[in-house]
Amino acid sequence: MKQNFTVRQGALDGVEAFLSVAQHRSFRRAAAELGVTPSAISQAVRTLEARIGAALFIRTTRSVGLTEAGERFLSRAKPAFEELIAASAVAHELGRRPTGRLRLSVPRAVVPVLLEPLIASFSQAYPEIEVEIAASEKLVDLAVEGFDAGIRMGQFIDADMIAVRLTPPFRFIIVGSPIYFSNRDLPASLDDLRHHACLRIRRSNGALAPWSLDDKGRAIEIAVAGPLITHDFPTMLGAAIEGMGVAHVPEPIAVEQIRAGKLIEVLASFAPTAPGVFLYYPSHRQMTPKLRAFIDHMKNRPDAAGKTRIRGNGDKPVK
Repeated sequence: MKQNFTVRQGALDGVEAFLSVAQHRSFRRAAAELGVTPSAISQAVRTLEARIGAALFIRTTRSVGLTEAGERFLSRAKPAFEELIAASAVAHELGRRPTGRLRLSVPRAVVPVLLEPLIASFSQAYPEIEVEIAASEKLVDLAVEGFDAGIRMGQFIDADMIAVRLTPPFRFIIVGSPIYFSNRDLPASLDDLRHHACLRIRRSNGALAPWSLDDKGRAIEIAVAGPLITHDFPTMLGAAIEGMGVAHVPEPIAVEQIRAGKLIEVLASFAPTAPGVFLYYPSHRQMTPKLRAFIDHMKNRPDAAGKTRIRGNGDKPVK
């Protein structure tokens, strides 16, 4: 059976007064508990009864009792009101000190290079914060997906975001393994790439990304071909280490492999410089203590840089 009763604006007005009177069976004691006058309590209860359309109390000069409607209202209103109080306390606590769950959307390449050492020290400093990392190359809407912040390269961050620098600018380099180059000549020019297996990446919008390079200060893009298409840089890097081809990757994720002799950088003069990696979030108005604690923790790193705004355009670099 369909109910015609609807919750009107101000439906909770007078409920706290009713619950206090029902507990004490006294308007005077309820007034003392809530710090108001007995007449204010009486008016609040009368307004509630008028809004509900039923008497809730039986009043005499000596006692206060509940009507049947009052008993039923009490049985449902008391646990609901207590739950509201508990919910308010939880929300207040989250707004007052660093606690709760911090959800971050990050590219896979960032996790081992930047986040793993940072998260370890952050968790030690703030044990009441639970960190959740969603590693994905997808550019998500932070508000819609329920994330506190995201981490991306600067050129992929929209202009209306607040951005906090996590790394200095870095190069995008071309690398291949000694295994791959064992029976091939190292490329000496961009034209030589036509004769090499070039590993590619698919952007979050579905398009295959060209290789963006620097030709004597001029930004250029070239289309390449090869045996593998990946959706993230760590997979591409792993394939290059195994000798599948040459890869175009952020230098920070490849530097240890180059030092270990597992990769060789080629065509270094054509490596462009990217703005670096940034944490970003919508605005200061939405800053929570847990996010502020995370940002402050990053800024206190010895290699941390200051905050800056970055202009971006979806997942296409700004020229």
